[in-house]
Amino acid sequence: MRFILSALLVLMLAACASGGPNANSASSLSPADPQARADAIRKTSAAKETINVDQGSVDQLTSADADLWGRIRRGFQMPDLQSDLVDMNAQWYAQRPDYVARMTERSQKYLYHIVEELEARHMPTELALLPFIESAYNPQALSVAKAAGMWQFVPGTGKTYNLKQNMWQDERRDVLASTSAALDYLSRLHDMFGDWYLALAAYNWGEGNVQRAIARNQAAGLPTDYQSLRMPNETRNYVPKLQAVKNIVMNPQQFGLTLPSIPNHPYFVTVTTSHDIDVDVAAKLANMTPDEFRTLNPSFKKPVILGATDPQILLPFDNASAFERNLKSYSGNLSSWTVYTTDARATPAAIAQKIGVDADTLMSVNKIPAGMRLKPGSTLVVPRTDDADDEDISADVAESAVLAMEPDVPDTRKMLIRVRRKQSMDVIASRYGVSVGQLKAWNKTRRDAVAPGQVLVLHVPVGKAMPSEPGPERLAANVSGGGVERIGTRVAESGSKSRYDKKHGRARAEVVKVSEPVKEKSSSAAPSKASKGAASRPKAETHTQKHKSSK
Repeated sequence: MRFILSALLVLMLAACASGGPNANSASSLSPADPQARADAIRKTSAAKETINVDQGSVDQLTSADADLWGRIRRGFQMPDLQSDLVDMNAQWYAQRPDYVARMTERSQKYLYHIVEELEARHMPTELALLPFIESAYNPQALSVAKAAGMWQFVPGTGKTYNLKQNMWQDERRDVLASTSAALDYLSRLHDMFGDWYLALAAYNWGEGNVQRAIARNQAAGLPTDYQSLRMPNETRNYVPKLQAVKNIVMNPQQFGLTLPSIPNHPYFVTVTTSHDIDVDVAAKLANMTPDEFRTLNPSFKKPVILGATDPQILLPFDNASAFERNLKSYSGNLSSWTVYTTDARATPAAIAQKIGVDADTLMSVNKIPAGMRLKPGSTLVVPRTDDADDEDISADVAESAVLAMEPDVPDTRKMLIRVRRKQSMDVIASRYGVSVGQLKAWNKTRRDAVAPGQVLVLHVPVGKAMPSEPGPERLAANVSGGGVERIGTRVAESGSKSRYDKKHGRARAEVVKVSEPVKEKSSSAAPSKASKGAASRPKAETHTQKHKSSK
């Protein structure tokens, strides 16, 4: 059997969740080594919810407490915030009972684990309600700022907190990893500001923004508490929203709402594998639909889970037992996917034809948009063929594989022509086989006609013969092998002849210099100006601060 099911069974009681040896071992680590502390807590939390089907049974895991909501209420530590914004947000939720029901039903899979993590760190259980505000407890949530998962990590902050984001997996959506990272981040923010309200504001807005807002108030002699700072409306409403949810959890009847009962025991256990297994096969063996499987395992981005990554697969208790039974009697292939790495630029259709797979399947599985081609070295997930070897995808591929794409447009060379007589853009575009829109975009003009002596820029396919420009004065640049070939009966003299540019106050060259061949990125790509003595200058990079940046 190619599949290995591992590791420990631990009996869990809610009474020892916050004060047991696991919490003590985590807290005994040096504060100077936060990463080691986080790793220890993460491993501890995973082990607590992992079963060994060879040594025990899921049925042994029980708890003395019946309701998780009561445990959450007892762990509240933050002072209550009272404001009109709190009342307004509480009424907003109260008027949407269906929305509240969907959120709370979705949260039942994850709340127990989050509460366990909070108690192990001695953190307020109000923070278990934060995913209601961030994502409505949807681990597949993705914001316009590219923040992903229940805890809404942007890519940069996710990397700061060691959440893997590669071709195979996005741990910003992983239930275990993202929860541990979010609590690491919140704990750090609380240490930084000494106040949970300010820590929450920084989680939403970025600690740098909160620090500057505090500094502005200090300079003006104003208070620096959360309610006194000047901040965006989203952050202004952030803590009141959390307080509103807290008020509803404390007394749902007051708002005409009913919270579903959530058992106070683990919802899922962790299963690990050292071999590849398809998501659909894993779901089938666990007696789950693929959608049900992905609600607990949303971080896997491909149809195959790689054993080389030491994955943590989450399954409900009953389904984990079924998985173990079904696996022993399963005789089919666990994985039907492998990889193919390109050695040259190619379209998906060309690759599909070369390796004998369906092009639509190739594009769908690898999420390749239409009109794109692959760069050399790109790794594709492809179906295994009948005559293929049965080896799993290697650890090197799992770690370093990338899928790099670019627009599927012809390679072009840059061509400069000097117009001898007045002509329309339409005539010139038709002569060189380009569109009027492209011609105007390349030359940054809206005019429909070209004046005599004007130099135009074109991007034409490499190797395509171009017609002669009417008139004796024409400059054509054909760059090949690093050399420049000038074509025409007479070209402009390349001496020191120049004229004074009244607009810019400097000499302007008559001769237009040509550049190396360029690859056209899109039809609207604008050319750089070609002027005598003007060195090419890189475009200034812009940096936009993202939602919840850690800087």
